[in-house]
Amino acid sequence: MVSARRPATVLTAFAAACAMALSLASCASDSDRTDTDGDTTITSTSLGAVALFTPSDGITLSQQTPLNKWAKLTPDITDALVDAGFKKGDISHTTSDSLDKQSRAIQDYVVDHLSSKGETSDSGITITPENTTLLVAPVVEADASTRQYGDYVSQELSTSGDKVTTEGSADAETDTGTSADTNDSSTSPGSSSSSGSDKSSSKGDTSADSSDGGTDGTDTAKATEDDAQAEAVDRLVSSLKLAKESGMHVVLLGNSIEGYRPDAFAKFSDAQAIGRLQAEKIVAKLQLTKASKDNPKYIEVLLPYTPADAKGTAGDSTFAREAFRGIWQVLGAYYQKGVVKSPSGTLDAKTTENDWQLVAYDASKEGSSAKALSARLATDDGADSPTRIDAVLALNDYVASEVVTELDDLGYTGSAADINPQITISGIVGNITGKKDLSRQAVPDPIKSPENDDANTSDGSGSGKDSTATDKAKDAQWPLVTGYGAYVSNIPSVVNGKQWMTGMENRKALASDIAEACTRLNKGQELESMVSVRNTQVGGVKKVPTINEPLLAVSASNLKATLIDPGYITLADAGL
Repeated sequence: MVSARRPATVLTAFAAACAMALSLASCASDSDRTDTDGDTTITSTSLGAVALFTPSDGITLSQQTPLNKWAKLTPDITDALVDAGFKKGDISHTTSDSLDKQSRAIQDYVVDHLSSKGETSDSGITITPENTTLLVAPVVEADASTRQYGDYVSQELSTSGDKVTTEGSADAETDTGTSADTNDSSTSPGSSSSSGSDKSSSKGDTSADSSDGGTDGTDTAKATEDDAQAEAVDRLVSSLKLAKESGMHVVLLGNSIEGYRPDAFAKFSDAQAIGRLQAEKIVAKLQLTKASKDNPKYIEVLLPYTPADAKGTAGDSTFAREAFRGIWQVLGAYYQKGVVKSPSGTLDAKTTENDWQLVAYDASKEGSSAKALSARLATDDGADSPTRIDAVLALNDYVASEVVTELDDLGYTGSAADINPQITISGIVGNITGKKDLSRQAVPDPIKSPENDDANTSDGSGSGKDSTATDKAKDAQWPLVTGYGAYVSNIPSVVNGKQWMTGMENRKALASDIAEACTRLNKGQELESMVSVRNTQVGGVKKVPTINEPLLAVSASNLKATLIDPGYITLADAGL
């Protein structure tokens, strides 16, 4: 009996050994693991975990939505991380609608994972802090006019003790404060994020409540609100410093923190870049380098901003100021030469980059942009043609939509396609739908004035016949209209040439860059060799590895390649 059982026992043992070997091989194919005191720890050959913390999407006016939304970017980042080799279960995402809630969520995540000696993945693998990267987009307050550019225009979160504000791209002093000793002990159980899930910080969390009345109720509420904000900033900075000290990696997305040094910073668009992009495209389209005083181009700059919020608190003018600086660094030289003029006279050769208030207006109310443009282009009583205008730099698509409507009401005709006669609307549509390529011809000679250009006479003889009719047609010609945000509602206007261009972040490229940075950080590799990375000053701290991608300039001629082919919009979104 014993001898009969032995072969069966040997076979059973052999089968068990094979099964164990297969199981170990299967585990090894996923990642290299090391058993230490009963804990299975991930090794450097595995990519580890990524925890993403972003603001909730902002509210846009009149349901007009830019493509620059967190709800659009976070799936791109998740997909890029998975493509890079991260497991979906090791990628978590938490959204918060205030800095208070976000700072608590980050604090909970860091403390929980340090107390458990790392995060346990779905496979039962403990991920050490060194194999964990936090992607943090700090929640910053944005006024109504700033939100019109999208959700992730880069701003700076101030850590100054006397006042907490969001600054634009102004430089800040390096923080010399202590690290995690100011950590707030209070936590919000609903804020922690689990692997592979999307969570929103609980709306039940309490922050500054300004409902108390009284004669000095407003001042008291404001002070309470400022204290809560300062406490949230301290909690956020302390948590991020604790994370780094424990071995975790921190990458800030879009918004920097004054005095804080992250492992990397992903820079998105800022005010100067948005203004500069539109100015540069106008220079190229109108061929201002060839323009002359005899035939100047007429350009109006609309600079929307919010001078005060609904509570009467003075607004932050940093964004408007920086946007105008970016515009003037490009267009200023042409105004100074006299080859560009402002129909309203608001800008001239004596204007400087600090004179942003000359073209700024309160954009807090719907219709304010149309009203501002109408006043700028006002004509004398009895005028039988509109004021000549070659371009309107509207800064964002919300403003651009009002500009397009107002120009139509003022009697302007045609479209931006008419500036380049060989590009017709039918040709644009054919190009977008893949039926034909665009045929371009140079813009007519911009140096000659209409009065001196023989081609503008009816018989080509230069006799000046019908010059009045030609001038009227020139005055009524539809100008270039620029914007930013790639609002889906504005895309049909881009297709038909009423809005000449818009702009947006290169989301796919940024997501890919961020995923590569996470991979390198979790493997202990340097970021400087990445093509998209260079060292810059971030939050007043020098030599921070910074991810940056050029903004996308979108017009009818490249809309298919920039928006439709990558999947940002569909043909139906473009009105096709």
